[in-house]
Amino acid sequence: MRSTASILHLDLDAFFAAVEQRDKPSLRGKPVVVGGIGPRGVVATASYEARAFGARSAMPTAEARRRCPAGTAFLYPRGAAYRRTSAVVMELLHELSPVVEQVSIDEAYVDLQAGDLDLSTDALETVVRALLDRIRVETGGLTASAGLASSKMLAKIGSDLDKPAGLVVVPPGQELHLLAPLPVRVLSGVGPVTATRLRTFGVETVADLQRLERADLVSIFGEAHGGGLAQLAQARDDRAVVTEREAKSISAEETFPVDVVDRARLDRELASLAERVTARLGEHGSFARTVTLKLRHHDFTTMTRSETLTHPTGDPAAILAIARRLLAGADIGGGLRLIGVGVAGLSAHAQERLLFEELDGPAPDPQRPVDEQADEDAQYGRHTARWNPGEDVEHDDHGPGWVWGSGLGRVTVRFEGPLTAPGPVRTFSGADQALRHTDPPNWRSDA
Repeated sequence: MRSTASILHLDLDAFFAAVEQRDKPSLRGKPVVVGGIGPRGVVATASYEARAFGARSAMPTAEARRRCPAGTAFLYPRGAAYRRTSAVVMELLHELSPVVEQVSIDEAYVDLQAGDLDLSTDALETVVRALLDRIRVETGGLTASAGLASSKMLAKIGSDLDKPAGLVVVPPGQELHLLAPLPVRVLSGVGPVTATRLRTFGVETVADLQRLERADLVSIFGEAHGGGLAQLAQARDDRAVVTEREAKSISAEETFPVDVVDRARLDRELASLAERVTARLGEHGSFARTVTLKLRHHDFTTMTRSETLTHPTGDPAAILAIARRLLAGADIGGGLRLIGVGVAGLSAHAQERLLFEELDGPAPDPQRPVDEQADEDAQYGRHTARWNPGEDVEHDDHGPGWVWGSGLGRVTVRFEGPLTAPGPVRTFSGADQALRHTDPPNWRSDA
């Protein structure tokens, strides 16, 4: 660890939903869920208003619909709008330091030691508070939470402690004091399964974990995982902020003491494994193209199933959705001894397009016969309407707006934008030649 609190972790709050609320004034202060909207869709982000009803990332959209009240907006993601806003934020980070490790579209580490800055804790806190204010102004009202600490682990934990729009500063020498009372789940190597197992040993907080000997943790979890937990519990993290990171693959697996045939139990394990893999993917600052499911049956035969995406992703909801699809097609009748999730085809940056379509299943292939494609759409419950809720459109007579809903050959549009008051709603034929898709709206009045 460093002697200065010069590593910043920044996380944009409920990013996709916040962009939707900024661009659609009628949704401000209301529950919004962004993600796959088909029957097998998965939530990418829920606004804080939707989270109050239990909606959360990686949850099946159908479950979010059951939990949220009538009037909740369920929107298909708008990748172009999110990329445009993310670029503004990342540019602000690069103004502070040349060393920025972008973990995902809405999250990054910054090495403030590499910038021309006063590294005293008070001075850095002032700089970061000014940064958060600039982000709010430059993005049209979006907020970010930040952590400032002597290591990447502590900076990330700090950014999660005071959401939304918070800043937690961990002065050098105070790392263990901050960690001790926190639930053990704050550590990146502790998912639901690990936490449950630790609970059987009386470990609920990081302070409880600190009291265990390294040898005991290794005997329980193995050398790599147990040794890593011992290190993290003592706040030992010397990882550097890097702009590039090379890796071939990342995986996690769970071996059961008794063969498991219950699909609900396997789904819970799958969610835990996807969580662990995504956390490690984030630590590497990487994005993955291939998701692999590993299964070991009761007779010790092992099989793997993989799906390769069109573009790299670091979205935990997308990775979990693919792993679930792979498990759904596997025979588990005799029971499973082991289940694992891995990602490969790693790259340091996501490509230009985001894989939001993966939340509803593999992207349609325009070269395939229509009847074959329709069969696959039905298999995955993919939403393939021409007018997806939330998309940006423009009408020759009424101007710009967004798709409020569609069906039965009709499309309903709300005509408003980030710089207007909540606008009127009108319905048109889905074949109306005056209505067309358009680029995301501008949120700045001076542009």
